[in-house]
Amino acid sequence: MDKKGEPGAAPRWLTPAEQRAWRSYLAVHFRLDGRLSRLLQAESGLSGPDYAVLVGLTDTPDGRHRLLDLARSVEWEKSRMSHHVTRMEKRGLVAREECAEDGRGAWVVITPAGREAIEAAAPRHVEAVRHLFLDHLTPTELDLLTRVFERVTARLENDPPSAGRSAG
Repeated sequence: MDKKGEPGAAPRWLTPAEQRAWRSYLAVHFRLDGRLSRLLQAESGLSGPDYAVLVGLTDTPDGRHRLLDLARSVEWEKSRMSHHVTRMEKRGLVAREECAEDGRGAWVVITPAGREAIEAAAPRHVEAVRHLFLDHLTPTELDLLTRVFERVTARLENDPPSAGRSAG
């Protein structure tokens, strides 16, 4: 008997309830991400990916991350992160520093201009997140979503991407 998800295994088609849940998730994901990205761009000049990189950097005490770790945190290929960081460097938002421990690695460091940009954008972004998402949930729903998303995230962290799998 084939294992689920193995090449050649029969597809486990979604039930109507699963399909409704999946499509609802996708609709929220794409619409919310698109709306938040457009608002960020219009109000701060930062793209959604810019914001994600800057948040990742400000989440550390010294404002720096290894390029590869930053790429992994947002599920990007190293080359995509490298190109994006190069564009952000040109705008003065981040700088690249050599990694003494690994000659092939690099640190991405937030600059004062990058810190200023994220500090200016964050209050408006948080208000948009509240208005478009959080304000529509009860505390019980918020707790349930948090537990569900944390469980799925943990599964993703323990089940690295594979070239042979598809998103379905």
